[in-house]
Amino acid sequence: MIAPSDEASLAEAICAAYASRAPLAISGNGTLDGMLRPVQAAQFLRMDHCHGITLHSPKELVLAARAGTTLRDIETALAATGQHVIAEPPDYSRLMGTNTMPTIGGIVAANLSGPRRIAAGAMRDHVLGVRAVNGLGEVIASGGRVLKNVTGLDLCKLLAGSHGTLAVLSEITLKILPAPETSASVVLRGLPPAQGVAALAAALGSPFGVSGAAYLPPAAASRLDEDAPIVIARIEEFAESVAYRSERLAALLSAFGVERQIWPAERSRAAWAAIRDADVLPANETDAVWRVSVRPSRGPDVLAVAQQVGADGYLDWGGGLLLLAGPPTETMHAAIMTAAHAAGGVWTLLRGPMGLRSAVPVVPREPPPLAALTRRVKAAMDPAGVLNPGRLLVGI
Repeated sequence: MIAPSDEASLAEAICAAYASRAPLAISGNGTLDGMLRPVQAAQFLRMDHCHGITLHSPKELVLAARAGTTLRDIETALAATGQHVIAEPPDYSRLMGTNTMPTIGGIVAANLSGPRRIAAGAMRDHVLGVRAVNGLGEVIASGGRVLKNVTGLDLCKLLAGSHGTLAVLSEITLKILPAPETSASVVLRGLPPAQGVAALAAALGSPFGVSGAAYLPPAAASRLDEDAPIVIARIEEFAESVAYRSERLAALLSAFGVERQIWPAERSRAAWAAIRDADVLPANETDAVWRVSVRPSRGPDVLAVAQQVGADGYLDWGGGLLLLAGPPTETMHAAIMTAAHAAGGVWTLLRGPMGLRSAVPVVPREPPPLAALTRRVKAAMDPAGVLNPGRLLVGI
């Protein structure tokens, strides 16, 4: 186990790994170790000792933190000034069966975004700058610590979502915003999936500023103590505005002809935290979990296929993101892959036993031109292949 406490010791460790051609399994705090392919490595590198907020400028709407800083610590610091992380990243610690908190480095490396992604963009869209160490042990920097910044190549978006296969993040600078004063959710009960997604589309197309839009089938809805499928659309901001817009949205959605409610702030926040963190996912601890992204209109099609073969889940992002759980078999995995591909979408094996994650693709295979580009980027950033080899794709 290698646990660097600063960027210099991180660079030293990677230099040594490069010199000896000894692969490293990179991890933040271990929360996402069960995601994607297992890494066969000589040593395990954990970033949880490299932590701490290095800059918080509330007036400038900027926060910087070392990669091992936990999401909870960042949220606590921001709450003290009435601010928040814009992309609402999920905490998958319970889903992944760990007792560790996700780190900001792990969240950015996986580009994990929560329900607010439909209104505010993905996690990578709010990364202003990064410091990282590549596979040669070289310290690299991209972006900066101000909102208006055009310094150098935009490596921030390249590294966000690379899962530690190109470089190890050592510090991240984020754009932050004031947190909403309150929220409410308009809830429709009893709609089937296709009509539910149509209702979400109507909500998102309205002028009322919806910041979360999900459909929960019966099993997922039961996790919120509901006995029927629900459509849930969130509105956030100042109290008077939320009250007015919630009533107007509820009136608009009366066209769907089913029971509707407005959940107040406390219930709304609890529901969206459960949706964000996949706590509503109807899964047991042995199930595999897939994350599927499609056009919202095709979400119900993928859900129907999953339910036909013995899986279940729910739809977020207006129907464009599915979290699905089912038996951890290659047959089930093939069915989910096929359904996602038929719907023109992509998928990730988010959780599964090591045997399954070793035997099957955990992300879609890239078209040959893109695969060639991927290999060229990997060769430039990590020529000896010591950083999380095979985490995403065999041989990379």
